[in-house]
Amino acid sequence: MRKSFYTLSGIVTNDMNRDVRQGGVYIFINRRQTIMKILHMEYAGLVIYYKKLESGRLRLPSFDENTNELTIGWTD
Repeated sequence: MRKSFYTLSGIVTNDMNRDVRQGGVYIFINRRQTIMKILHMEYAGLVIYYKKLESGRLRLPSFDENTNELTIGWTD
């Protein structure tokens, strides 16, 4: 979880074949499921939200294995 703006946006562009500037939200979670980074583009530039759990694990949603996408709202 040491990656920052440029490396995460490079993963989105090169590995996911997406353009981070198109308004999508990209979620990165560590192997132990205790840390989450959310990357998205706002009007002024890239934003990273960072969440680290003191105990427990993040609950991962199920998604389409073929497209590796999940469409959800901000409240979810």
